[in-house]
Amino acid sequence: MKKLFGLDRRSGLAVAFIAATALSVSASDRYREHDDEDESQVKRGFDIVPPGVKLNLMGKNRALVGLGSYIVNTSGCIDCHSHPTYSPGSDPFKGEPERINAEEYLSGGRTFGPTITAANITPDHAGKPAGLTRSEFIQMMRTGHNPKDPPGTIVQVMPWPVFGKKTDRDLAAIYEFLRAIPSLPDNTHPGP
Repeated sequence: MKKLFGLDRRSGLAVAFIAATALSVSASDRYREHDDEDESQVKRGFDIVPPGVKLNLMGKNRALVGLGSYIVNTSGCIDCHSHPTYSPGSDPFKGEPERINAEEYLSGGRTFGPTITAANITPDHAGKPAGLTRSEFIQMMRTGHNPKDPPGTIVQVMPWPVFGKKTDRDLAAIYEFLRAIPSLPDNTHPGP
């Protein structure tokens, strides 16, 4: 009988089986931890939807909406796509209790110089955020080109090179969350 690492074949197979099982359990635990993390982010995403923003979950993937909220509300999206970011008297940078400006939430309006204004990314009349399909939205986040703009035009200021590195699931979650927020007209108070 051949010996492997000083063990006969039967003992060697048993050790290999035990090692494979241990690795499988370890990998399973890692995935379970990842699932727990995703669950935690989904829950946190629902917890941090700004007061006054009513989500429409009908026909939406609830887990993606929660994850999308987590990403949008913790990644600075509000800082550009809501103007002003905070309701009057609710700016934490002034020592005031924080309250996100739900009335202008993600309706655009932040200006950058004389020619760039952050877009309204709330759903249009057809329920498409910024008027984009999911595939158009993901493509724009990856390439910086908004398909509504002329060919060769790249979105400026928007940190699409950073967001474009997110997973397809993350980008789909952002889109799903944006589909769930109220549709608003373009921001009526644009400014720096």
